[in-house]
Amino acid sequence: MTEPSFEEAQKELETIVQRLESGEASLDEAITLWERGEELYRICSTKLDTAQGRIEQLARRVEAVKP
Repeated sequence: MTEPSFEEAQKELETIVQRLESGEASLDEAITLWERGEELYRICSTKLDTAQGRIEQLARRVEAVKP
């Protein structure tokens, strides 16, 4: 299974949060949802950190070429 894009992971995570907040999930389902939510959170966090690093790198390159 391929890793979801940031947007896909974020959307699934939002769905999980809504499901957990509704209180309709059984205990076993809530645990499974929580575990999946943690996995999705790590995916989103990693992708955001990577994007931030790339943006900072690009900004340094722009500063380096300024006269």
